[in-house]
Amino acid sequence: MRAISWSARCLLLCLLTAGILGGATTPAPAPAPAGPPATEPASPEQTYDALDTFLREQLATLGIPGAAIAVVRDGVQVHTAAFGRADDSGRPMTAQTPVLLASTSKSLTAIAVMQQVEAGRLRLDEPVQTYLPWFTLDDSRSQAITVRHLLHQASGMASKDTAFEASEAQGPEALEEGVRALSGSALAGEPGEAFHYASANFNILGLLVQSVSGQPFGDYLEQHVFGPLQMAHSHPTRAAARADNAAAGYSLWFGSFWRQTDVPAPTTGMPSSTLYASAEDLGHQLVALLDGGRYGDARILQSGSVAAMFEPGVQVDASKGYAMGWFTRPLVESVDPAALPVPEADLPLLLEHQGEWGNSHTYLAMVPESGLGVALVINGNDTAAPSRLKAIDTNVLRILHGHSPVPAVVFEDWLQRYSWAVSLALLLAELLSLWLALRFLLRRRAPSRKRWVLLAWGVAALVLDGFALWLCLVYAPARFDTHLFVILRQFPDVGVFLVPVLVLAILWPIPRTVWLLARVRASSRHSALSSG
Repeated sequence: MRAISWSARCLLLCLLTAGILGGATTPAPAPAPAGPPATEPASPEQTYDALDTFLREQLATLGIPGAAIAVVRDGVQVHTAAFGRADDSGRPMTAQTPVLLASTSKSLTAIAVMQQVEAGRLRLDEPVQTYLPWFTLDDSRSQAITVRHLLHQASGMASKDTAFEASEAQGPEALEEGVRALSGSALAGEPGEAFHYASANFNILGLLVQSVSGQPFGDYLEQHVFGPLQMAHSHPTRAAARADNAAAGYSLWFGSFWRQTDVPAPTTGMPSSTLYASAEDLGHQLVALLDGGRYGDARILQSGSVAAMFEPGVQVDASKGYAMGWFTRPLVESVDPAALPVPEADLPLLLEHQGEWGNSHTYLAMVPESGLGVALVINGNDTAAPSRLKAIDTNVLRILHGHSPVPAVVFEDWLQRYSWAVSLALLLAELLSLWLALRFLLRRRAPSRKRWVLLAWGVAALVLDGFALWLCLVYAPARFDTHLFVILRQFPDVGVFLVPVLVLAILWPIPRTVWLLARVRASSRHSALSSG
């Protein structure tokens, strides 16, 4: 009986540890990026040297596998550079190496949509059902969703209800199948009223282009966007990108080491998330957009369409808006942090978008007022603390405006930063629960005294199972605005622990409880017979 009492205390201690792990942990400050102090205006060559030095230092400090950057000014690509490796073979990253774009795919899809608007096949304020009569969600308000709502992330859809990132689909039919699967999804808000980010908005847009153009969306992009922009190292599918020596993706495992990691990149999300392009090719896109839709002798859009793309259609917060595939905000990086504050209204407009995937990070930025454009691709991501890589994006802007980089600030909460540790603690607690249960239940005779201790232990085990299921099925999906399966696939170091936790928490409680009660009842009967 003493052993059972000790075991119960162990289980309760593990449960408590799993619940509070990380809450009292003080995160170590992110390393301050080095960089030359801003004194007097530097020449372009000095600026690009400082930029390259900064990126090399970030690769060395954070262990990032590889990165490539392209800078454009006044319609010309003025600087490209690449650093690190493209894969475990040691193949060097180049400015021509394709990388999974994630959400920076959206700006390319927006170009395709506006081409169809110019051709008269799509109208911005026409409902989606005009072009896809079968389109619906699990809400009658979905019939009011227009093309413009989708472009401005204002359809009312939410990421959690429309997640597709765990899919492995690679066929051309996956795009339409994914949009049809939205019929069971709810709306989080009234169409057109507020910003609700959901990649599904742009997947629907891609299907609209496919439907009205009569071409598969990937083929359309290759012919009407990649071709005219001479984006020779841009591809709509993983297979095509790998045939062109695409960079392998890396994930930071357990906050400690980078590992080449495959995560799903389904063609379901081609228009929103799973296009591939090189830094140099993305520079061509920026040149065209900053020049009113023209690249060399080719014109992909009229200047009025480009201006419409740049116009924010919905507010994200007090200073940030969302245009067509671009976030907009004041360019605060153009101001010296040591100088007097400048009113946001007096700052240039910045259009930007980041791409975050389980194994890649990308960034696009444009300053129409100065003709500056930046394309940065990194073949890895720290999903536990992506703000570390996002700090690189903003520091690139600071350097290009003559200022020194600033230290990264990690914004993620403890659950995201230490999710792998919480998952490990839950797994250890579940395994201890399993071991204790088998240790007791496989005995020939159950202890006859202090049966309440056994029942208390059984209740504690059920509480542990319930906490694990609540954390995985309720809290984490709501906190990260996505589906559990996406967390398991896009956070691989978390998934490796959570999968066995879920198996144990779902399959083991009922047989364990029935078995435990049967043994306790048998023990009670035996005690009664002995006393009689």
